This record gives sequence, structure tokens and C-alpha cells, in this order.
Amino acid sequence: MRLLVLLLSCLLFTQAAVAQKTATTPLRVATYNLRMNTASDGPNAWPNRAEMVRNLVSYYDFDVFGTQEGFRTQLNDVAQLKQYAFVGKGRDDGKEAGEHSAIFYKKDRLKLLQTGDFWLSQTPDKPGKGWDATCCNRICTWGKFQDLQTKKEFYFFSAHFDHEGVEARRESGKLMVQKIKEIAKNAPVIFVGDLNSTPDTEQVKIIQASLRNAYDATQKPAYGPVGTFQGFKLDAPLQDRIDHIFVSKEYTVLNYAVLTDSMRGRYPSDHFPVMVDVVLK
Repeated sequence: MRLLVLLLSCLLFTQAAVAQKTATTPLRVATYNLRMNTASDGPNAWPNRAEMVRNLVSYYDFDVFGTQEGFRTQLNDVAQLKQYAFVGKGRDDGKEAGEHSAIFYKKDRLKLLQTGDFWLSQTPDKPGKGWDATCCNRICTWGKFQDLQTKKEFYFFSAHFDHEGVEARRESGKLMVQKIKEIAKNAPVIFVGDLNSTPDTEQVKIIQASLRNAYDATQKPAYGPVGTFQGFKLDAPLQDRIDHIFVSKEYTVLNYAVLTDSMRGRYPSDHFPVMVDVVLK
């Protein structure tokens, strides 16, 4: 009888330990501006970088990551990593034309429950430029996911702010806060993107009034350079942090890293990916 009680106690303890470990399993999150595919980049054009990007993503084993600038063909190239699926519409027609702010996620870790897109403009429900932007339409893609390990649900947003319009960047920050509240309501949120904005700008401060910047929230000291853009230059000063990851208060940020990997003397993109490990409380 005592042996049976002991065995049952051990079993219950083991089950409780497994449940506790599962509930606190970190999620590896990243944001990565892939750099559009243009022949003018010469040796840094996408056909020469696609394999490097896949190798980097595979090695660091992101669970979910937001991308910027990728054309559909580029996204399909990344999706050769069969462990991932992606969502996101093209910014020019709401289908497949133009750059995307696509979200990639591991199919064996996350279940996609819902997805959508909106444009960073005064008319967010249809393709168009916003405010003083003169170059491009700008889009945000979002997804609602369930973590298959923890069974918890969260929202993930990926966006790319304008690189020219000062007003467009500021108003995009306001719109992001508005849309996140509208879509996610009180659910946990991760927002990533190339905001073309440093932390001292009004738009980043607006976002940080609602969400925490992972750079500031990390438990371990941030790893890597401050800057996230190098323009394919190995000797770039790396001073401007324009790629960001924001999280809602429900998340603990375990670590933060800017990944500076180069291969054969070249970078996989003109931006560094930013990576964090987070736990949803």
C-alpha cells in the first residue's frame, strides 16, 4: 500500500512539473526586414541572399517572426523552410502585389486562429498612402495565435513605417495603438516592425505608452549593437535602433539580441534581425 501511494505521489509530482514547465516555455520572437528584391543591389540582390536568410532563420529557430519589405517570391523562398507557414497580403493591391509585412510561424508550435491586414493611412481598410508619405503604401499584418504548448492565445502585429514622411510615421504610431486596442482588446500582444524611427521619436513614445519595448524590458542585458540597420556595409556605425519589438504587460522578456551574422563577408539583409525570448505569464 505504501509503495502504491509513493508511486502515485511520484506520478502526480512529475505531471505537475511537466505542466509547470510547459506553462513557462519561452516563445522565440523576431523581427526581420528582408530587404526587397532589386537587381540594383548587385551582389547583395536577393538571389544571392535567400539561402543565407533561410540558414539564419533555421539556426536561430524562431517560433514566430514578422518580416518587412518581402515580395511574394521572397516569402515563398523563405517558406522553403517547411516548418513554417506565413500570412500577409501585398501592400499594393491587398492580394500579392508589392511588399508585405508578413508573419511567419512554426506550424508545430502555433495555431493560426485569425488574421487580417490594414494600411497605415487615413483609410486603413484599403490600399493607399498615408499623410505626407509620397513613396509607398504601408501595411500592417496581424494574426491571432494559440500556443500549442501552453494553450495560451495572443495577437501578433508586423508593420513597416514610412521612411520619408515625418507626419506619416507619427500618425502610424497613433494608428497602431488604436488598431491594436480595437483588434486585440485586452488580450496579450506582440508588435514588431521596422518603424524607421529611433526610441526618442514621438511615434515610438506613443507606442511605449501602451506597450513595453523589449529592449528596455529584457531581464538579461541586451546583446549586440544598438543599431539595427547597416545598409550592407560591414563597417556601418550601427547607432540607430529602428527595428523594434514591443510586448504587452503579460510578457516577461528573458533576453534581447541583435543578430549580426554575416556569411562570406556579406550580410543576409541590410537590416539585422532582432530576437527575443518571452514568456506569457
